[in-house]
Amino acid sequence: MSSEGSISTEVRGNVFLIGLNRPEKYNGYTPTMAKQLVEAFTRLDEDDSLWVGLIHAHGDHFTAGLDLPKWTNAMEDSTGVSRPREGCDPVALGRACKKPVITAVKGITYTFGIELALAGDIVIAADNARFSQLEPARGIHATGGATFRFVERAGWGNAMYHLLTSDVFDAAEALRIGLVQEVVPFGQEFERALELAQHIATTQAPLAVQATKASARRFLNEGVQACIDALDPVQAKLMQSQDSIEGVQSFIERRQAKFQGK
Repeated sequence: MSSEGSISTEVRGNVFLIGLNRPEKYNGYTPTMAKQLVEAFTRLDEDDSLWVGLIHAHGDHFTAGLDLPKWTNAMEDSTGVSRPREGCDPVALGRACKKPVITAVKGITYTFGIELALAGDIVIAADNARFSQLEPARGIHATGGATFRFVERAGWGNAMYHLLTSDVFDAAEALRIGLVQEVVPFGQEFERALELAQHIATTQAPLAVQATKASARRFLNEGVQACIDALDPVQAKLMQSQDSIEGVQSFIERRQAKFQGK
């Protein structure tokens, strides 16, 4: 394996697995990994056969965050860390992925690891996970979305408590403040995340799932009225889909719907 690490990918049915793969360095995030992660997210976003993404990590830890010495130049000249000029942005500061993303975290989950998880939709944490948004202790501030997504998920006081102190907190605290949605025993986080991903991929209509995520993001990005204004037009479009017809028919016939994402 390259000392720069890599991003693994695997397709399981309609679920796309994306793995941080530099375990010998606690999955410290490098520019090489960043390029490959953008490519993986772009594939997830654009491939109509991929309905749910699952982000995980190889080894015992999710990620120690950025391998800072490898990012110094990018930070100094304001080109940033995770703002791809083309493709889908893993931390959704640029083009966001329209598909649902579930993240399984474990062990060390620092800085960029938190931001990657917060940019997704559902987070499953191992009970040994420990978190820290420690940029201020290094003389910088978080630039991958934590400064506002932490507030969205946890509220102002909880966000400031952890962002301004650079403390290390555990999975129970992450669950309490809403950064993660479930805590499971270490070693079960991937399977639980996969179970959820497969549930969404096999029981929910893909276009409806994407529209639901888009509506929620529209509220966060544009406000209540923009969200309200889009509800009926989007619903009318969904009603014209084959999946909508199948959803009604499966209800009438009292059977599991077989959606195609069309």
